[in-house]
Amino acid sequence: MCAETTPNQSVLKVRTVYRNTPASNAVYGLGLIGAWVYYFSQAKSLLDGVLAFFQGLVWPAFVIYDLLQYLHAS
Repeated sequence: MCAETTPNQSVLKVRTVYRNTPASNAVYGLGLIGAWVYYFSQAKSLLDGVLAFFQGLVWPAFVIYDLLQYLHAS
């Protein structure tokens, strides 16, 4: 005979992953402010200022892109 397992007999292991911690929020926030300071200081016109705002919001994408370009070049 084939033994069937019931829900009480099976053991599920659950792993808790914390992705949104106060420390990660602080790092992103400081990076956001730093990116805005950099991009706004480079802005020459109002349109550049508007673009600087949005570039500051997605600064991690620029960091990863530049990092991958650097790794590919070496």
